[in-house]
Amino acid sequence: MFWLATSTTVAALMAVTMIFIRLKASKKPASVKKIILPPLFMSTGALMFLFPVFRVNLLQVFEAVLVGIIFSVFLIKTSKFEIKDRYIYLIPSKSFIFILFGLLLVRIMIKLSIGATISFGEMSGMFFLLAFGMIVSWRLAMLYKFKKLEKKLEYPEP
Repeated sequence: MFWLATSTTVAALMAVTMIFIRLKASKKPASVKKIILPPLFMSTGALMFLFPVFRVNLLQVFEAVLVGIIFSVFLIKTSKFEIKDRYIYLIPSKSFIFILFGLLLVRIMIKLSIGATISFGEMSGMFFLLAFGMIVSWRLAMLYKFKKLEKKLEYPEP
C-alpha cells in the first residue's frame, strides 16, 4: 500500500509539473529540438530493465505500449500550433489539465486492478512502457504538425 500511495503521489506531482512546463513553453517559440528531446531524455529510464525485477514479458510490452498509444490520442488532439510573428508556438489547451489528471486517474484505476496480480517491479516496467509509448507517439504527432506549419513559413501562400 505504501508503494501505491507513493507512486501515485509522485505521478500527481509529475502531472502538476507538466502543466507548469507546458504553460511556460507556450510563451516561447516551439522547435524540433524542444519536441524530440523529452522522449530521448525519458528513454534513459529503459535502463531499469537491466534489473530482473522490472522485466516484463513480450505480451506485457505490447499491451503497455498499445495503451500508451491509445492514451496519446487525447494529447495529440489537444496539441495545436499556430504561427505568430514568423514563429511557431504551441497553443496552450484548456483541456490539457483535465486530460493529464484524467489519465492519472485511469492509471491509478489500472494500478489498483492489476496491482494484486503482478509484482510492483513488473507494474513499474509496464507503466514506464505505457508512458514511453504515450510520449513517443504524442511527440511524433507534434513533430508532424510542426513540420507541416514550418513548410507554410518557408512557402507562404500567395
